[in-house]
Amino acid sequence: MPHKKRKTQSGAAARDSVIREIAKPRMARSARIAEQKLNSARIPQRPSVSMPGTVDKIIPPPHPRQPEKAQIAVDGAHRPHQNLRIDNDLLDEHGNDVKLKKGARVELTVTSESEY
Repeated sequence: MPHKKRKTQSGAAARDSVIREIAKPRMARSARIAEQKLNSARIPQRPSVSMPGTVDKIIPPPHPRQPEKAQIAVDGAHRPHQNLRIDNDLLDEHGNDVKLKKGARVELTVTSESEY
């Protein structure tokens, strides 16, 4: 089986790219982040992750004034973080009250408060 040769940069091209990189002004990480925040054309997005899950059980409230809780099994999560409990008083896109039912498939999205 013949060995495929990789194409590499010539010595002059490699030197030129290094010289161009060195010619750029040095900037601390905090200064780069501040510069990105000042750029009005850039739309910052917070880090987030979405995971599928299933409602395992509905837990009745210990006191009548408290809402019931829905326990959700998160698919693909590690053992200690596999079950998540949330209040079962949710709103749909029209502002109507909805409740989760046992066995319902849900999509969980976790978003960070800070940018990093």
